[in-house]
Amino acid sequence: MLIGDVARRSGVSARMLRHYDTLGLVRPTGRTEGGYREYSGEDIRRIFHIESLRSLGLSLREVGSALDDPGFEPAELVDDLIRQTRERIAGERALLTRLRRINAAEPADWEDVLHIVALLHALGSESAGRRQRAALASVQDAPVPVEALVDAVLSEADPHVAGALRWALARSGGGLPLLAEGLASPAAEVGKRAVQSIAEIPDEAATALLREALTHPDLVVRGYAALAVGARGGAEAVPTLIDMIVGETNDVDAADALGTLARDPVLADEIATQLIDRLTRDSLDSATRRHLTQALADIPGDTVSQALAALSDDADRGVALTATYILGLRETR
Repeated sequence: MLIGDVARRSGVSARMLRHYDTLGLVRPTGRTEGGYREYSGEDIRRIFHIESLRSLGLSLREVGSALDDPGFEPAELVDDLIRQTRERIAGERALLTRLRRINAAEPADWEDVLHIVALLHALGSESAGRRQRAALASVQDAPVPVEALVDAVLSEADPHVAGALRWALARSGGGLPLLAEGLASPAAEVGKRAVQSIAEIPDEAATALLREALTHPDLVVRGYAALAVGARGGAEAVPTLIDMIVGETNDVDAADALGTLARDPVLADEIATQLIDRLTRDSLDSATRRHLTQALADIPGDTVSQALAALSDDADRGVALTATYILGLRETR
């Protein structure tokens, strides 16, 4: 079969077939009566083998080695091709994400596009200072897409940069659905960052998400949700705030939050009852009972005063002294 016929039937251009010939990958082995070189059936079979291997991503050099070296081991090369393909797919996904974010920002002209790209690069910088400046600039200059801010805040470890990102995200007025996805992450650290960001958004939808977070399996995440819900006057935060005191997880902030909630007389009695109930449990150690006793200091009402009077005679000297001191302060007031 002549080169033109092979090209038509195989789909490989005559130019490429000549290139294969030059490289020694496949050469016509036959001759016509007129002296023209002709491809044999075996030559055509080799052409299809070459195209099959090229479709896997092998270079022409690697194709030649695979077909001509009897000792060629494919496993290592295939593993390398898998790695390269994964890297290429990851790069393409990153590019697609970047393009979508630029499109979401609705740039008016190429100047806007360049500015958004610069901000996106800055958000991914290794410099914490540059990331922080980018977060602040996202509000003052061309807006960064909300999705980019959410991704940044959920992965940010530097507390100063994270604070700037949360502020920028709250100012953007969006991102709650994406933050809700972060809250559902199996990684507790991501859940913590998500709930801290939601706490910066002062609307009912954010409050509803914070209430849902009170059932999160991680105490730290539940704790940040409870502090935010408590600051918004939510009584449902009380059990978690008490758990934080018992678990010594932001226990000072938790006690302050209980004191703030207790300004409502109805909530004050409820908080007092729950604190006293936890204090009377025999399974608590001495330090935990002292912390719970200290938390009673800012809870008004006769119920607490009576409980402190009883605790002044507690068998644990540390608890008794703490209760006596707090009771003395209340009587002075």
